[in-house]
Amino acid sequence: MILSMNESFSGTPRSITLHRNRMKRGALRRRARDISVMLVVLVCATVVIWTWDRTPTSAYLPPESHYLKLQTEEKAERIPTTLNTESKDSYSSATPFVNKAWHKKVPVPDSSMTEDSKEDSTDNKDTEEEEKQVEEDTVSNTNQGKTPIIEEKKVEQVKREVIASEPKYQKTPTSEEQVKHEVAVGGEASKTTHIKETISDPESNILATDEERTDGSTSTAHIAKQACNYAKGKWVVDNHRPLYSGSQCKQWLASMWACRLMQRTDFAFERVRWQPKDCSMEEFEGSRFLRRMKNKTLAFVGDSLGRQQFQSMMCMITGGKERRDVLDVGPEFGFITPEGGARPGGWAYRFPETNTTVLYHWSSTLCDIEPINITDPATEHAMHLDRPPAFLRQYLHKIDVLVMNTGHHWNRGKLNGNRWVMHVNGVPNTNKKLAALGNAKNFTIHSTVSWVNSQLPLHPGLKAFYRSLSPRHFVGGEWNTGGSCNNTTPMSIGKEVLQEESSDYSAGRSVKGTGVKLLDITALSNIRDEGHISRFSISASRGVQDCLHWCLPGVPDTWNEILFAMI
Repeated sequence: MILSMNESFSGTPRSITLHRNRMKRGALRRRARDISVMLVVLVCATVVIWTWDRTPTSAYLPPESHYLKLQTEEKAERIPTTLNTESKDSYSSATPFVNKAWHKKVPVPDSSMTEDSKEDSTDNKDTEEEEKQVEEDTVSNTNQGKTPIIEEKKVEQVKREVIASEPKYQKTPTSEEQVKHEVAVGGEASKTTHIKETISDPESNILATDEERTDGSTSTAHIAKQACNYAKGKWVVDNHRPLYSGSQCKQWLASMWACRLMQRTDFAFERVRWQPKDCSMEEFEGSRFLRRMKNKTLAFVGDSLGRQQFQSMMCMITGGKERRDVLDVGPEFGFITPEGGARPGGWAYRFPETNTTVLYHWSSTLCDIEPINITDPATEHAMHLDRPPAFLRQYLHKIDVLVMNTGHHWNRGKLNGNRWVMHVNGVPNTNKKLAALGNAKNFTIHSTVSWVNSQLPLHPGLKAFYRSLSPRHFVGGEWNTGGSCNNTTPMSIGKEVLQEESSDYSAGRSVKGTGVKLLDITALSNIRDEGHISRFSISASRGVQDCLHWCLPGVPDTWNEILFAMI
């Protein structure tokens, strides 16, 4: 037996072959079993995936009624405020006026009012370092879904469209010029406005609405009585313009702004009218304006551009004709030329047939400015960033329509030349961040607009507007370094402004959430570079051009037409 076992293990060739075959069969059976298992797994996985695709995930979730509904953390922490559009580094307009001294009713004209008209025609920009600081301090992308804050002096690149044909308007002839190209607004690469060609329905006189939904429902944007956005639209030729004669309106119009009295020979810029998009704008008529403003007072408070708007309004009301019956009521508002001064702190005129008063008060920075030492002629002046002008505090109760503006005097040249020193809460400002001119300007606008808004409940009939920045068009330098604006031909015909938000972001942000309305004129004025006084100024030094102020009649007339429509 032992021998047979030894023989089996030592094995004959035949037994060894059988043993090897058995081993191979065993291996094949194990491999077949593994393959079968893998196939079963793949089939099961395929079935599961197919079933998952055909059955929505919600089928395995509990009914909605079983959900545990909790208020989200975002909603729980959200606090209603009108300042939520501010960047985290910007300054609140709600800074309390803790200094009680500003309550005194003593209107103090700005020292700059004693300056010659040359003071008005000069405009300095902030230094490059200040511009960079302002941009870093004010640019914020923390608000999702909102346009990021852009420094005011860099015009936002906005896509607009070129309309190939002019709209049919009762008094507007067909334009002979159709502009179909991309233009650069302001003459700088950073201010290029991309304009795309399109064809619009010129006869459309209804408000733009959202696209119709497939289910037939409509959104709230389809309300037919939605207010017109007068800032959207285009310039069209109108041979019935201008509304008055620049050579005849001598009673109200300063000669330094009457381009008809200068050497300029191209006046095509006068025969252009602003046509709002998707709505019509009421045609201005002097007697209609006076009837609408019967027993009321319209006040412009701001810088020299505000003065231009005031003089434009006076010419528009009178049709540029002399009116001996109009009364000078300046003393009623404290407008008296100071001793040694060149002019008063403003002008006020009353139309006796309707008891309508139109006035202008000079406040280039839209904040309170008062001498630190009234006995010293060379004293510095406190520039109270958190106080509205003394004129508004004293005479707001006599005003029915208020139009405010500021902007171009916020530069070191003006502050140093006028010896203005920033003050907050009644003491000199020590906050370096607020000392940056862009931040100081925005803070002041917020403060004054906030104060006016707080006064609206006390004056139910008051309508207040803040007018956005009037653009400059210096090319190749500044006013004192060879900057020019030599174009005299309207290049804006047919170019359409379509942006929803104002190009003057700080202005739009300041009035948001208040009862003060925005008179948005920045974008529509930005494509009218040919309308400036340019090299034709009779008061400027040789080689100096005025690319800040406008020829009258001109662009400021449109500002007043929009104002008239909004009143």
